[in-house]
Amino acid sequence: MGTIDSPRFIVDQNVGKLARWLRMMGYDTRLFSGDNDSHMVALAQKEDRVILTRDTQIMKRRVVTSGQVTAILIEDDEPERQIRQVITTLNLDPQSRPFSLCLECNYPLVAKSKTEVADLVPPYVFRTQSHYMACPRCHRIYWRGTHWQAMTEKLKAFMRDLTGD
Repeated sequence: MGTIDSPRFIVDQNVGKLARWLRMMGYDTRLFSGDNDSHMVALAQKEDRVILTRDTQIMKRRVVTSGQVTAILIEDDEPERQIRQVITTLNLDPQSRPFSLCLECNYPLVAKSKTEVADLVPPYVFRTQSHYMACPRCHRIYWRGTHWQAMTEKLKAFMRDLTGD
């Protein structure tokens, strides 16, 4: 499969952790929480999204077999192996635009000044951090703490896996 410039995804709940990984990398990713496969396939077609699923029945649908909708059958149960499969299959860059989308609701994040978040983050975070991002939709605040550092290292590891460095 060739490179898709900036794919958008719809992730089946059977591989739900992929949604957070893809959002972390900056890829527009919708988590499908319904149980109607036809509805998910229709949304993928309407919104030009790549389906990520472990459901072999979805792979047999005519819109998938004919190429009208791109779907990737996720082969592993383990989330890190799943994201590696997606990165490799679509030749994605895990570091092209990291941490630009809300991990919870998929909405683009906006930069916030330290004063704007003063009453919204824990005192220790306010004292030790200077860069903040916020989600205008769900109002979640992000900063570059230890969790961010761990995720950044994971993305770098994915890149090393791809390039062999």
